[in-house]
Formats: sequence, structure tokens, C-alpha cells
Amino acid sequence: MDSRAWDERYAATPEPVWGVEPNRFVVEEVARLEPGRALDLAAGEGRNAVWLAERGWRTTAVDFSRVAVERGKRLARERGVEVEWLVADLLSYQPPQSAFDLVLLAYLHLPAADLALVLRRARAALAPGGCLLSVGHDVANLTDGVGGPQDPAVLHRVDAIVAELAGLEIRRAETARRPVQVEGRTVEALDTVVVAVRGNGDEVATKGSM
Repeated sequence: MDSRAWDERYAATPEPVWGVEPNRFVVEEVARLEPGRALDLAAGEGRNAVWLAERGWRTTAVDFSRVAVERGKRLARERGVEVEWLVADLLSYQPPQSAFDLVLLAYLHLPAADLALVLRRARAALAPGGCLLSVGHDVANLTDGVGGPQDPAVLHRVDAIVAELAGLEIRRAETARRPVQVEGRTVEALDTVVVAVRGNGDEVATKGSM
């Protein structure tokens, strides 16, 4: 889906498409971190970006849907926090290198080559000691889980995500189960969750990231 299609999807309902509460894996991994500067890539309607700002993170949120960004701005105003909002396509957006203590990619689903490009740029954006968190619908959802895209070409695989994070220390890399409610019953979605950290003295290669 392009930005126009996402604008139409968001505009079709007065309520937030994904709700306003942060993703459970974002809460699990970020709650233990000291707040610093954060970058939320494919931020959607801002549920994670606003949550980060509420906890003291200086947050930049990027999404290519203007409708989603406007909703994020409204949510931030309602919660009384400041977030820097950018309307940009992640295939052309290049974040500043070595600038962020946290880089978040939550449910960004792209063809493998495009996702690899975004991950490499995200990796290069990490400051020394910074943490990268990637969460996405796992390919195993097609057979063993629920929800998410039904095209295997855009679903996440743990090994594929890890492969693009060379030079970082992998702290977590798994297919995690996430309970969801479907028609009044609890079922499980399967998510790829990868957490990687840049060492304080590490140089992260940026070749091929442009």
C-alpha cells in the first residue's frame, strides 16, 4: 500500500486503527531503558511515539501518511507531550547517523530488499550504547497464528532481521506469541521480535545503507 492508500484507510474510521496503547513488546523492552533520544520509524498514528514522550524520551516520529501523522499530533496534544513529527517515505528518508539512543520499527512490512535498506539506515542511526527494537508479524502467522499481512514476501523472519544488523549485539531474537481477541475469544498472533544494541566503542558500518 502506498501513502494515499494508508491515508484512505486511516480516514475511513474516526477511531485510531491500532488503538492508542503502546505495543506490548515496546513496553517490555523500553521500560528498562534510560530515556534519551528516540526515533520511531513507520510511527502510524503515534501510539508508541507518544508513550515514549510520556516517559521522557525526546522522540522523532516518521510516517508517510499525513492522516496518521495528524492523528499522532492530536494524541500528543491530548496527552500533553511534545513529539517531532515528520511526513516522509522511509525508502527515501535518511535519519542522521549515530544520533539516537533508541530506534523503533514496529510492524513495518515491506519487500525484503526495501526492509533491509530501512534496517541498515536504522542501524546507522544508533548512537553508541543505543538500542534498536524491531517488531513485525512473523511469517509463521500464515500457518500457526492470526492477523497481519497474508503475503509471505512482506512478513518478518528472525534470521532475515538479524542479518541486517551486523555490528550490533543481538540481545533478543525470537518469534514471540502475542494474545489477541478475535470474536470474543483469545488467540495468539506470532511476532518477530529483535532487540540489538550498539556497543559504546563500536563503529557501525554504513556501506550499502544509502
